[in-house]
Amino acid sequence: MAWALAEALAAAARGEVPVGAVVLAPDGTVLARAGNQVERCHDASAHAELLALRAAASQLGAPRLPGCDLYVTLEPCPMCAQAISFFRIRRLVFGAYDPKGGGVEHGARIFAASSCQHHPEIVGGVQEAECAAALRRFFASLRG
Repeated sequence: MAWALAEALAAAARGEVPVGAVVLAPDGTVLARAGNQVERCHDASAHAELLALRAAASQLGAPRLPGCDLYVTLEPCPMCAQAISFFRIRRLVFGAYDPKGGGVEHGARIFAASSCQHHPEIVGGVQEAECAAALRRFFASLRG
């Protein structure tokens, strides 16, 4: 989670919402790291999770990532949760919960839907305080 948090802080420094993600291979090596790039790329789908998943799949030369784990600083939104299912991630580990926009433990609860074909193991609340603090600082700075 420390690597994901570092990506989130780097995203904040670029003016992005501070969310970071890391994909680990089955042996624990880092396949990809990313922070949000929505503003930089002018792309509403440039969430840290999607960027990291795409990069990891590209590195492995495979459309799916079975056996891989995704660490992300914020509960994934419904779009990212569905992508996590499509990529066949083994374990999702996230930091802060997102009662408004989350799609895992809140909102759409993508993995609980009968239409969801792959359900990763889910571990929420890892380094929650640090991840949530980064988000609070970022949004407080926007409000002045």
